[in-house]
Amino acid sequence: MKKLLGLALTVMSFLFVAPDMYTSSTAVAGVANPQIRVEIGRHNDRWRNRNRGYYGRTYIQTRYVRRGWRTYRETYQITYFPDGRTQTTLVDRVRVS
Repeated sequence: MKKLLGLALTVMSFLFVAPDMYTSSTAVAGVANPQIRVEIGRHNDRWRNRNRGYYGRTYIQTRYVRRGWRTYRETYQITYFPDGRTQTTLVDRVRVS
């Protein structure tokens, strides 16, 4: 009889202690506010590719051009894209003589 009563009291004490252990404020705060953040997947990939030159390499080129009796110095911005295209933009035209 003593063994049965002792076993019953032991089981009853675990039922009262175990729920308190999982609902304490420190355990809940640790789950709600993690100290590290893990992100899975590619993040901000477009910004990195743009800075690596994925959208093309840009060069400045200057050349002298004769139009009739006058000579001009033209400055171009040339962009070479990875797929083989080029884009040419006239930046400045100055009359030389």
